[in-house]
Amino acid sequence: MLIEQIPLENGCALGLRFEMQKYPLLVIRAEKGFLMCGYLNISAAEALGDTAAKVKGVQNFEDMLKTTVVEVTKFAGELGIEIGMTGREAMEKMC
Repeated sequence: MLIEQIPLENGCALGLRFEMQKYPLLVIRAEKGFLMCGYLNISAAEALGDTAAKVKGVQNFEDMLKTTVVEVTKFAGELGIEIGMTGREAMEKMC
């Protein structure tokens, strides 16, 4: 497992990388929520009341920040996070 601090304009986030068999499982966690890769389930995050956004097809934290958000929980939506914004834009709203 790799843990890395990720500086953002509005604060700092924590990146977690787990090496799986073929692709990494990636999460970037900020104060108000997290950005997840395609391994994780947005419906589960929604049911648990989490503020979360999802990106797909990523290999590292930089990919996550550059890639377009494809799903969000309603709690993320309440922070102004929308499908189509970049992962970085979503993370800035979660700081």
